Amino acid sequence: MSRLNRYLALDWGERRIGLAISDPTGTIASPAGHILRRAGKRAPIAEVIRRAEALEAKGFVAGLPLDESGGETARSIEVRSVVAALETRTGLPVLLVDERYTTAIALRAVRELGGKTKDRAGDVDSLAATVLLQHALRLAEHGTIPSTLPDDGDAS
Repeated sequence: MSRLNRYLALDWGERRIGLAISDPTGTIASPAGHILRRAGKRAPIAEVIRRAEALEAKGFVAGLPLDESGGETARSIEVRSVVAALETRTGLPVLLVDERYTTAIALRAVRELGGKTKDRAGDVDSLAATVLLQHALRLAEHGTIPSTLPDDGDAS
């Protein structure tokens, strides 16, 4: 992952997609809202792209929802399909990162800070995306994950 680009993280859920964005140096992740999904409708890929453009993202980090043992799930298959569509439609790279436990971490953080999670599901999803993105940025900084995001010199 380049340390000189912004990345948009996606915490892909059944009802909402939590979003987070990195700072321009690719060091710090911050919540960036969420996108509501409508039951029975296609994945809101166009809205994800609009948000990425508005936030000047140069790549994506998508949470891969694996099961407890690390196996594929129906949602992980959906996420892989969305990732392929994002790569095709934007030309931007996407890094898949195991997202197990990100929502639990986000819920615990809100509770530890004395906050309430009731009626704040969108905020929790955005925080889960922030946890995911910060984890990916930290792993990339230490070179412990193979990066599919371009180095600064490779970005178009």
